[in-house]
Amino acid sequence: MAATAWEDELTRQLKQHFGSQISEFSTYLGQQFMVASPGAVIPILEHLKQEAGFDYLVDVTAVDYPDRPERFELVYILYSFARNQRIRIKTRIAEGVRPRTAVGVYPTANWLEREVFDMFGIEFEGHPDMRRILLPEDWSGHPLRKDTSILAMDNRWVKEHLGIESGQ
Repeated sequence: MAATAWEDELTRQLKQHFGSQISEFSTYLGQQFMVASPGAVIPILEHLKQEAGFDYLVDVTAVDYPDRPERFELVYILYSFARNQRIRIKTRIAEGVRPRTAVGVYPTANWLEREVFDMFGIEFEGHPDMRRILLPEDWSGHPLRKDTSILAMDNRWVKEHLGIESGQ
C-alpha cells in the first residue's frame, strides 16, 4: 500500500508559511506525516506548537538507511490534545550532521534526543545534556545503527563488567 497525499487546512497553512522547505505531505495507514529540510524542523515545530495546538512531543526517533547519502531519517511525533490529532515530521540527514535540539520548543525532547544519541550516535546541536541515557557511559557504539554488531558489543561489555560469558 502506497502513501497518499495529505491535504487539509493545516497542510495549506504550512505550505503557505514554509513553502519548499516541506517537500511532502502524506498519509500512510491513517498516519499523517511531512518531510522537511533539516533547517526547517525547529521553526516547523515552533509553528505547530504555537499556531496549530500541537502541545505534546510524543517521541523523537531515527531510522538508519546506510546506503543513502542522507543516512538517517529523524522522526518527530507530535500530538494535539485539542485536535485529537497525531502527526510526524521527518527529516533526512547525513552522517555527522548535528541537527538543532528541540528542547527549547518541547522540554520532553531532552530525554528523547538523548535516546536517539544513545541508539544511533546522532548528536543534537545546543542540547543541554548530550550523554547516554539507556546504556552505560562506557558502552562503545550505538546499537540501532545497522553497521553495529550487537552480539559482539554485548559479549565484550558483559565479560568486562560482570566477569562472565554472555548468556551464562
